[in-house]
Amino acid sequence: WLETPTNPGLRVIDVAAMSRVAHDRGALLCIDGTFASPVLQRPLELGADIVMHSTTKFLGGHSDVLGGALITSDDGMAERLRFQQRALGAVPSPFDCWLVLRGIKTLELRVLRQSASALRIAHWLDDHPAVGTVRYPGLASDPGHDVAARQMHGGFGGVVSFELADQPSAVRMLERMRLITLAESLGAVESLAELPAIMTHASMPIEVRERIGVSDSLIRLSVGVEDVDDLIADLEQALAA
Repeated sequence: WLETPTNPGLRVIDVAAMSRVAHDRGALLCIDGTFASPVLQRPLELGADIVMHSTTKFLGGHSDVLGGALITSDDGMAERLRFQQRALGAVPSPFDCWLVLRGIKTLELRVLRQSASALRIAHWLDDHPAVGTVRYPGLASDPGHDVAARQMHGGFGGVVSFELADQPSAVRMLERMRLITLAESLGAVESLAELPAIMTHASMPIEVRERIGVSDSLIRLSVGVEDVDDLIADLEQALAA
């Protein structure tokens, strides 16, 4: 089971290589592909057996549905998953299905716009004196850039993570945002930012957080479809001393 890019550190894992490792040992390779969405990355074509997506995020795209999906190209596995779904009752309501279907109709348009804006914002953050490490696979300096360029298509995703000097600086920046909303979710038409150390990853032991690179001052920014100049202006005023 792996996630690529990872949340919130945006580490990129070579799906084809991991597929060979898993299959040589008789194991299945399951991938959480939520951050890339099917628009930018298709793990089944790289050797994965099952791909999971949080439909709450990019597939839904409007912060109004909770759900998930499993995708496989193995007919036998698909039938086993259908049986488990029926037997356990993990069946979404018709309205939830409608919301996800509505989101999928604009998925490509949204994701390509979000990815293009995220790349521009990542470059802007990388040049900002108050910002430390910027994590985004689209940056040539990112450790996962070469692998991402090989297995992702059309962009590198709508999520950017970056570090500030300390947690008080990060909290102050988040409190000063005007256009970008402070919230834990991601992948929506509106831009959202959060501080994983005290929000999404608060329950994780600090030594584990530090080991996976989630520092106290790491901010995760989910870029929406707003005008990118407006988003940069909001970040600039929020980062101002």
